[in-house]
Amino acid sequence: MDEKIVKLQELIDQHDNIVFFGGAGVSTESGIPDFRSQDGLYHQKYDFPPETILSHTFFLNHPEEFYKFYRDKMLCDTAKPNAAHLKLAELEEAGKLKAVITQNIDNLHQMAGSKKVLELHGSVYRNHCMRCGKSFDFAYMKHSTGVPRCECGGMIKPDVVLYEEGLDNDTIEESVRAISQAQVLIIGGTSLAVYPAAGLIDYFRGEALVVINKSSTPRDRNADLLIKEPIGQVFSQIKVNQK
Repeated sequence: MDEKIVKLQELIDQHDNIVFFGGAGVSTESGIPDFRSQDGLYHQKYDFPPETILSHTFFLNHPEEFYKFYRDKMLCDTAKPNAAHLKLAELEEAGKLKAVITQNIDNLHQMAGSKKVLELHGSVYRNHCMRCGKSFDFAYMKHSTGVPRCECGGMIKPDVVLYEEGLDNDTIEESVRAISQAQVLIIGGTSLAVYPAAGLIDYFRGEALVVINKSSTPRDRNADLLIKEPIGQVFSQIKVNQK
């Protein structure tokens, strides 16, 4: 076994307060496209750049165009949790992992069995009427056409944080608390390019910082353990010792 995997196994075996901070790279192995890689959404051609389409202003001013892109690229219900999602859920079950903090909106951590999931950017599985607040599920949005509306006439908005929108304060506070109390912080499947989410790493004061990502990140030089491999491949080699 690779010595870096051995080191990661040792850190997991020796600590009971581990926090995982992840991004799009955790879900790409499940077939969900990321944004910034060569095949990601930002390199595909639309009438408008994805950053523009996924902005609050564009959503309000061009909801038809927004929902075309949203249904086409953001609503993926065929993906299944991969080895990383499943292993993280196992680690939580074993009392090792205290929280998953994710930038993803795909619900795969919950599907894998994780209970403590802090979704920094919201979820496509929650939607609400902007007028009366009524909730709508994933299936309703998937099968809707045009601009989805509530029976009250209000436009339905995904509970996803768009560009120009702030993150949820309660989620931020919980994430800061979890990171600041962690003994080990594992960063995985993220380029740490999206702020303010990436800035949460600054609150870590624990014993070991682990970075698992195929490409370089701004935190590589601070990592006590750096593994440049696909995260599912890495976690599939980890054994979870149940208490």
